[in-house]
Amino acid sequence: MKVQTKLIQLFDAADPFKMECGETLPEVRAAYETYGTLNEAGDNAVLICHALTGDAHAAGEGVFPAELLKEIPFYSAMKEGQPGWWDAAIGPGKAFDTDRFFVISSNILGSCYGTTGPVSINPETGRQYGPDFPPVTVRDIVHVQRRLLQELGVKKLVTISGGSLGGMQALEWAVLYPELVSSIIPIAASAQHSAWAVAFNHLTRQAVMNDPAWNGGCYTKQPENGMALARQIGMLSYRTDISFQARFGRGLQNPQSSDNGRADMFRVESYLNYQGDKLVKRFDANTLLTITNALDGHDLARGRGSLERAFALIKAPALCIGINSDILYPAQEQREIAAGISRARYAEIKSSDGHDGFLIEFEQLQKYVQKFLDEI
Repeated sequence: MKVQTKLIQLFDAADPFKMECGETLPEVRAAYETYGTLNEAGDNAVLICHALTGDAHAAGEGVFPAELLKEIPFYSAMKEGQPGWWDAAIGPGKAFDTDRFFVISSNILGSCYGTTGPVSINPETGRQYGPDFPPVTVRDIVHVQRRLLQELGVKKLVTISGGSLGGMQALEWAVLYPELVSSIIPIAASAQHSAWAVAFNHLTRQAVMNDPAWNGGCYTKQPENGMALARQIGMLSYRTDISFQARFGRGLQNPQSSDNGRADMFRVESYLNYQGDKLVKRFDANTLLTITNALDGHDLARGRGSLERAFALIKAPALCIGINSDILYPAQEQREIAAGISRARYAEIKSSDGHDGFLIEFEQLQKYVQKFLDEI
């Protein structure tokens, strides 16, 4: 059964927002979608947090009318009726059952999908923030989400879940607002961004900034070549050699055009080019740099003494889910998180698709999540 479709909604906070870096945003907007019904007590809510280039459209079929596209032009690259990125996990009878829960999916601060970010208009200048948008942290993202939940009347969260950057948000929520969080389900995430993960983000940023069109972030047209290359680099960290070999092997895109085995493009090259082109059409370069820097700054221990002390602040039950083939956030990182949180358990998704397994292996995800939510 499909979840009831709702238009993306926009929330404008009444007060300015002071960020961790010390700068203040005079206006903050958040884009979000909701599924299901909030009960009178306001305590049946579930918060779903997206990853790096994700958005608020987590479930249902996308509806993007002209007036919405004026507010969020990057949605114009999406197809009408396109399912949400976690549609298989959200809805009646699914992992996050909308017959039981009021599910909220919120676009993060710094994004280009409706929440305030580099593509937003700075009310003090009348121009886009662009490269002048202040540095964002995962904690800033969580604080903006907290404002949104207050507006929606949420008094308690049954759980918070998401993969990758989404899982990092779940961890920070459990430390920053323990009185609101009944449980967390971080997936394929880390407690501290590793040198390995930082290295991949460094390469993606360098790809963008080395594009002549970058112009210090003051571009009039997206640095398309750099953005495309950045995405292709990222795809290598999201998947695995096993999945690429099984899907593409040494296949050629047009095998009839050559008899020497290489004059034509390999299918894997064509796939990477396609993924790069898709990101160019649907994302913003300054936004990519803003969010990858937020990822690299992620450290649950920052300002809390040590990672052990930070984990001790998490009192809620946790289901930490790793992916056995993930090379970006190896499963060992999820095991370490589970070992550090007093009321945590660990589960592992078996997949050949690496980090992207949390967007693919829905049958396994459903089994683990439903069992956890039924038992807490």
